[in-house]
Amino acid sequence: MKKPFFTIIIVSYNPGDKLIETVESVKKQTYCNYKILIKDGMSTDGSLEKLKAKYGITGDTDKSGEITIVESCDNGIYHAMNIASSYLNDNTESPRAGELPSYIFFLNCGDTFRDENVLRKVRDCIITKIEKSGTTVPCIFYGDTFDCQTGHRVASNPRIDDFACYRNVPSHQACFYDERLIYKNPFDLKYKVRADYEQFLRCFYRDRAQAVYVPVIIANYEGGGFSDVNKKLSEEERREIIKMYLPKKQIRKYDIIRIFTFSALRTALSSNKLTSGVYNTLKSLIYKLKEKRN
Repeated sequence: MKKPFFTIIIVSYNPGDKLIETVESVKKQTYCNYKILIKDGMSTDGSLEKLKAKYGITGDTDKSGEITIVESCDNGIYHAMNIASSYLNDNTESPRAGELPSYIFFLNCGDTFRDENVLRKVRDCIITKIEKSGTTVPCIFYGDTFDCQTGHRVASNPRIDDFACYRNVPSHQACFYDERLIYKNPFDLKYKVRADYEQFLRCFYRDRAQAVYVPVIIANYEGGGFSDVNKKLSEEERREIIKMYLPKKQIRKYDIIRIFTFSALRTALSSNKLTSGVYNTLKSLIYKLKEKRN
């Protein structure tokens, strides 16, 4: 059976109406070569029953085969994502000549695609990249997100280098992974907040995956999740993770740069509704100027 170009994985547990809202944002896409895999952690709020009734799902799959549901207990969001990924893992071989890889995207319940053309735009960028390079080297295609709490676009760095990896990388709500990367690199469950950060770095440094920027707002990020309310743990995990991928001397240099560029103040500005718009506009401008120089 031919794989879809995109597989959208949605992890849920007692999400209420957010599950249908998130699924609807996928089903509205104008590019339709995708499958939706919902990994539910045995919800008890009736959300799964509502979804099944809305789309006429009996058993684990709807009639069109577009939506598949996996119900099982798990130990949190990253564990649930790993379970979902392993469910898809029936072919880890490289694409054959003339065959395109499939791409996996994790869309949290409560988050939605920014508009109905996101998958089409990303697909066009992927095809253009493959046609130019003539190869199917494993890639992470990533874009920007829209922060629903501040009401502004959050620009991703269009060039991923050591400093970008040290500071932060695009969240998983902005990233489309070549399936080969996901199968080989499950989330490390010892990280409670930053497992997606560690996974990105592992793919980038150890598997030499190419990180390709797509100038598109990928998803509306709801915010207020576990990582947002556990900032201390998030920073502790970030510092532990970066030590695995960058030498101490380089980390010390970046630590100094971070201090002199007022990192704490910039974080506060970016998360404040009154200042985030100006901050993200300036950040986008700086990224564009850097790209022109390069």
